[in-house]
Amino acid sequence: MTMQATWNGAVLAESDDTVVVENNHYFPESSLNREFFSTSPTHTLCPWKGTASYYTVTVDGEVNADAAWYYPEPFEKASMVADRVAFWKGVQVRAVA
Repeated sequence: MTMQATWNGAVLAESDDTVVVENNHYFPESSLNREFFSTSPTHTLCPWKGTASYYTVTVDGEVNADAAWYYPEPFEKASMVADRVAFWKGVQVRAVA
């Protein structure tokens, strides 16, 4: 099944190789449309996945701060999310034909 992440009318990522963890689809880094992403200084800690880093998404001048997150060095038990990105903050993730 191909999954697509969209926000503000733009396709942020699309892949048939997502991993679902805690009801979030993690997209391969390679599936991101990089033109919409910039690195954020935000970091948070998940007790079992590790320290998350964030991307801010910008589409047509509209900014969605910290709308995507990833684990640069996930803990071993969360290795399935390595090199993958998940979304929130109004980003729509859905299956597409």
